[in-house]
Amino acid sequence: MTAQPHEHLTAAVLRPVRGHHAFEGCVEQLATAIRLGVYPVGTLLPPERELAERLAVSRATLREAIAALRQAGLVETRRGRGGGSTVTSQARGRLPGGLTKISSATKSEWLDALEFRRVVEPGAAHMAASHDLTGPDRERLTASEAAVHDATGKRAHRQADSRLHLTIASLSGSALLQQAVTSVQSTLDSMLGAIPSLEPNIGHSHRQHRQICRAIVDGHADRARKVMEDHCDDTAALLRGLLG
Repeated sequence: MTAQPHEHLTAAVLRPVRGHHAFEGCVEQLATAIRLGVYPVGTLLPPERELAERLAVSRATLREAIAALRQAGLVETRRGRGGGSTVTSQARGRLPGGLTKISSATKSEWLDALEFRRVVEPGAAHMAASHDLTGPDRERLTASEAAVHDATGKRAHRQADSRLHLTIASLSGSALLQQAVTSVQSTLDSMLGAIPSLEPNIGHSHRQHRQICRAIVDGHADRARKVMEDHCDDTAALLRGLLG
């Protein structure tokens, strides 16, 4: 193992991340740097203190991000004197953490789907919040949000998550929006199935779901759109970082 020699590249690829998107931003930037060879296989990542300062995040957030990289099979970490996080893979082929090899054509389609999602799902949330929801509508939305929080296991959680987003689309009252969100969620399911389930992101996602649903129930359309945009952006950051 050798220390990282590319300080100038580190400065070029790692930038301060936004506070409330810190975990996802760290994972995206570090995974991208590994994939691009800024940190070659067998080298150590810079020390935690240095990375935290460069990314403008707390040490706790940085450690969560490095833990996510471990789950993805990108690094191994040794504690104690002389330890650190060593790059073990550059995300090519199938990895023990759950990442799967994806063709360039599929990646291109998936990245396009993330852009499309950024348009349609915030729009659906905005429209849902703009309507005068009935009592049963509100109960259905609240129950769907609670089901995501209570789901156990990666598959059950992903399905509950999809049902919540489809419920929001149904409350928009637009059949075309419902079709678009259904298509996006189908593609998103394949994408999320190719990466490990990351607990910090799930917790963050739960908080955003609550905020989105509360904004819809309260009729705050602009707020619902903004939080859904943030939600889509955070998921996209993880996927871009880990899948390339």
